[in-house]
Amino acid sequence: MTTHETPPAPFPLLLAEVTSVQTVATLSVLTLATVAPLAAASLGVGSEAVGYQISVIYGAAALVSAFAGLVVRRWGAGSVGILAMLLGMAGCLGIATGLLWVAALASVLIGIGYGLVNPSSSHLLNRFTPPARRNLVFSLKQTGVPLAGVLAGLLLPGIGELAGWRGAAVAVAGMFALLLVIFAPGRRMWDDDRSPGLPIRGNLMEGPRLVWRVPALRGFALMGFCFSAIQLSLMAFTVNMLVHDLDWSIVSAGLAVSLMQAAGAAARIGWGLLADRLRSGVAVLGGIGGLSAAAALVTATLAPGWPVPAVLAVLTVFGTAAIGWNGVFLAEVARVAPRGTASTATGGALMFTFSGVVVGPALFATLFNSVGSYGETFALMTAFPLAGAAAVLWWSRRKG
Repeated sequence: MTTHETPPAPFPLLLAEVTSVQTVATLSVLTLATVAPLAAASLGVGSEAVGYQISVIYGAAALVSAFAGLVVRRWGAGSVGILAMLLGMAGCLGIATGLLWVAALASVLIGIGYGLVNPSSSHLLNRFTPPARRNLVFSLKQTGVPLAGVLAGLLLPGIGELAGWRGAAVAVAGMFALLLVIFAPGRRMWDDDRSPGLPIRGNLMEGPRLVWRVPALRGFALMGFCFSAIQLSLMAFTVNMLVHDLDWSIVSAGLAVSLMQAAGAAARIGWGLLADRLRSGVAVLGGIGGLSAAAALVTATLAPGWPVPAVLAVLTVFGTAAIGWNGVFLAEVARVAPRGTASTATGGALMFTFSGVVVGPALFATLFNSVGSYGETFALMTAFPLAGAAAVLWWSRRKG
């Protein structure tokens, strides 16, 4: 456990910066998924193929996360944050070309940038957050993920209809540019603990090895793999489900997804407060897994005849569970990491988490092609949150 340090700038500024970067980085991941019904024809693929694009993004993020902690320690968390924003902006502009092969390469850039975001921010937050507020602060930062989903649902379908789906990708690139203008000049103040001579070669798997050596970290990593598989499936396919299975318009579906993501954002704060109050992030994460599994089963029963408020209620509960866990997860990883290894442990754990995203949406797309129903596919994915809850509850009690 690290000692609480005094930050070189006001802590609220740091929290605002890392949350903003998290939000726009996640928005870049969700851009093509949100406008998939509009983009599929011009790209020459089915809208369900967005699952494979999500897998490409997180495959790149998983590979980078394996050694991202070392990158942060060598070049500094502030500089790595700037690099992450530049890569995300370039990736969005690449998607906006409308060329399938360029979009594939651009997705790799988005993934590399996304893989650098959490290790750099966790490094900073773990240095400067009082231990008694760790779950809450990490959860506040992680509200950037569902807030990105809210923005995606509210803004991108409308931009897509007005300016074309390529315009939506350009808009997200513009958000990265704005963040760079605002935050880049002062980011280097957070690099005061960097180690310029730290060797990278030969240590590329340090994070995953550390995670697997420490039983509690192993449990959180396996949980992250499972929980992320269902989370990104929910975030990537809910618009398609509402349009395909329930005959909703894409704008109505986007609004519903915004509500679901808002529930996830609020839940991240709520779960963080609960974990701090109970002093047990493990118990909270186990309960989240059970609630997510139950919601996935209910989602399989959704049909065109369901009242709109009932559909929204189901999606709200699903979002509360499947989207609300990440802040507690990252706080617990930082808590149990050996002293001075928070960024390395975070990167290692996130390699497993991102691997779950590689598997989840791609598996979802494959299962959908077999059953032909998004709702029924969610039911088949119930095994993931149940397995994740079992993993964290089991390994957190192991000593070796």
